[in-house]
Amino acid sequence: MECQFDWAARSDVGRVRANNEDAFRVAPELDLFVLSDGMGGLASGEVASRMATEAIVAHCRAAESDPSLPLCGGRIGGVSPGSNRLASAIRCANREIRHAAERNPAWGGMGATVVAVQFAEERMSVAHVGDSRAYRFRPRELQQLTRDHSFVAEQVRRGLLTETEAGESKLQNVLLRALGAEAEVEIDVEEELMLEGDTVLLCSDGLTRELSDAQIRAVLEHAEDAQRAADQLIDLANAAGGEDNITAVVVRHAPKPVGAFARIGQWIKGSQGTP
Repeated sequence: MECQFDWAARSDVGRVRANNEDAFRVAPELDLFVLSDGMGGLASGEVASRMATEAIVAHCRAAESDPSLPLCGGRIGGVSPGSNRLASAIRCANREIRHAAERNPAWGGMGATVVAVQFAEERMSVAHVGDSRAYRFRPRELQQLTRDHSFVAEQVRRGLLTETEAGESKLQNVLLRALGAEAEVEIDVEEELMLEGDTVLLCSDGLTRELSDAQIRAVLEHAEDAQRAADQLIDLANAAGGEDNITAVVVRHAPKPVGAFARIGQWIKGSQGTP
């Protein structure tokens, strides 16, 4: 079935921070959505997240114009060419951030997380580095599609910390992977099925540290459209404290409306038992 997307994005500085180190970019013509959370001294976090999102979109657009464009880094086995291209774009972003930091001492140590989703028919490629997340809401079920690349998340996976202890830890900001940290970056890439009625949420940790999965699920289930969902998530996170920058990108999958004559034709075929 042909489909269309209802999408919206919003980023907010929160109630504590003076500047916004989150960034997002959307390329509707590619069905590509990218979110990044920057880190570093002074304004370098803002620079890193902006560079990450811009570099990823630019690489994917260049590849759309020239499919023979070489990949940045090696090919990942077992995933589609589209997923490999998305991973390639993230590697390019990693190199750009690292090179920029090397050239400009004021940007030394800057880095960023990234989570990116690209849709192709009924499939979606999900690629990420760091602790910005992707969720999929399917009626009554919210599933986290990404695994945080953070110290406390790894401790939880190993059974050394509970979820509650991790949420209270002072080490929540310690990442095991980030763009710009090393010359090469390891990227997690997954491919998921996108069904009619599904909603995908990309968000920075400023959202997930303030809201529970149950709160996120309730908003995605009841919001009338993607814009209302994004707005409500941001507003709730601010109401809960807003201690960090907060960004939400919401994408809803809906069937493409068919014309009245097409519906009549389908009904006639069905009533006559035509396959």
